[in-house]
Parts: sequence; structure tokens; C-alpha cells
Amino acid sequence: MDGVSIAGRGAPASRPARLLARLRVLLAPLPWLAPALLLIGAVVLWPVVEMVRTSFLAISSSGATLGGAGTRNYKDLFDEPDLGAVLLRTLLWVVGIVVITTVLSLALGQLLNARFPGRRVVRWAVIVPWAASVLMTALIWRWMLDNDSGVVNRLLLDLGLVDEPVNWLAHPGQAMAWMMAVAVFVTLPFTSFVILAGLQSIPPEVYEAARVDGASGWTTYLRITLPLLRPALLIGTIINCINVFNNFPIIWSMTQGGPQHATDTSTTFTYKIAFFDQHVGESAAMAVVNFALVLFMVALYLRAARRSGATS
Repeated sequence: MDGVSIAGRGAPASRPARLLARLRVLLAPLPWLAPALLLIGAVVLWPVVEMVRTSFLAISSSGATLGGAGTRNYKDLFDEPDLGAVLLRTLLWVVGIVVITTVLSLALGQLLNARFPGRRVVRWAVIVPWAASVLMTALIWRWMLDNDSGVVNRLLLDLGLVDEPVNWLAHPGQAMAWMMAVAVFVTLPFTSFVILAGLQSIPPEVYEAARVDGASGWTTYLRITLPLLRPALLIGTIINCINVFNNFPIIWSMTQGGPQHATDTSTTFTYKIAFFDQHVGESAAMAVVNFALVLFMVALYLRAARRSGATS
């Protein structure tokens, strides 16, 4: 009986001990993870919290907080007559650049993966637009498109393709097309090298087995290369979506979103609300909308990629 009572008293004591041991195991990596977690909290989470908090405040043009504003900043934002067109243009900007870049990068990645004389030089040449300053690249393209002294107009005039110089950046449609071309030019190297890394990770034995089975080159690419490239494409597309959505230097240095808001995306529109209109709270509300749009686009793409992976 004494043994039973001793065992009964010992059983409850062992459960807290097990929980404590499990807690020690879970917390063991914390000293190693703490610096990274603190850095993420300071650089990522805290600015997001401040951005959301600011969107509910009334702030003067000098930066002084005048008190709470409730949802007035969001109401003022959604009452902006140009907001709908800006959001639609942003969607076109992101989808157009990412799709064109991905398609071109698939071809360029295949080229860079092939064996030919001077391959190393070609790889270095491809990476130059990515290594160069985005702002300087955009300014160079702006100079090239100048209607008086730009080399684009000079070349077209010499070839007889235009009768007089064209002010390419003065027309919203033409300006958007040229800015998207510059964005593709800048984004292409990164995506190409991500795809190149994915191609080099595919085992050669897979292609040998396909050749033995008599698969054609096109069938091999569709049935083997593309499915095995899915992780690289996923990483490249997500990073490109975020980078292109937040791209500010190209638009600002080439057109400043003008004329009026005709070439604005949501990023430059946010900047104008803050520094031109002096509405800091409304600009913070627009920043929150931008943040939500990025998360939505990434989640949407991840879901589509997951479905594609499940059905393949």
C-alpha cells in the first residue's frame, strides 16, 4: 500500500518534469536565433506596426501628431479620383513585367546553361544591368529617349522610320511601355540566373533516361525541365513581384508619374500624397494598402503554384 501511494505521489510530479524538459528543448535554439529575431523585429515588424499606427493618426505637414483620425485617412484615400486608375496601372505594371521577364529568362537561362565559346563573357555581360544602379540605368534610358538629342530618335530618323522626333515620355501609353521595357531590362539578369541555378540542379541522369525513352526535345522540356524548375520559378517570381511592385527609381526618374498621375503606380502615388499633397496620414494609409496588395499577390501566386504542383 505504501508502494502504491508512493507511486501515486510520484506520477503527478513526473508530468511537470517532462513539460519542463520539453520546454528546455524548444528554447535551446533561442540564444542562436535571438539576434536574427531581434533584427527582423526592428527592421521589418516595427516599421509595419508604425505604418499601420500612423494611418490612423492626424499628422500635420511638419510631422507633428495632432491626435487620432480614426478611419478618415482611409476615407480620404478611397475618395481620391485617381486611385482606381493607379491601382489598375499598378496591376498591369507588375503582371506585365513579371510575365515578360519570366518568359525571356527561360530562354536566356537555357542559353547561359548551354556550352559554347565565350560563355563566361556572356554571363558577365548579362549580369551587368543587374549590378548597375537602377537609377543610373533609368536616367541613361531617359537621355536616350530625349526628343531632341536622344539616340533612339536619331536612329529612327536615320532609318526613315519616323518623320520627326517623338517625345516618347510625354505620352502616357508610350511612356509606360518604355518604362516597362527598362524594368524588364533591369530585372532580366536576376531571373535568368535564378533559372540558370535551377537548370544546373537538374540531374543529367533524368535527361539521359528521357533520351533512352525516345522523348523529343520539346517533350523533355515540357515534361521534365519545366516541372523541375518550379522551385526556381517560384522564388524568382515572388521576388520579382515584390521588387517590381515597389519599383520607384525607374518611374520617378523617367516621368515622375506624370503628366499628372497618368504614369503613376501605387508607389509613386504614395510618395506624391506624402510630399506633394502633405497628407502624411493618408500616405500611410496608401502604404498599408500597398502592403496588403503585395501580400495578396504573393498568396495568390503561392496558391496557384501549389495547385499546379498538385495536379502535375
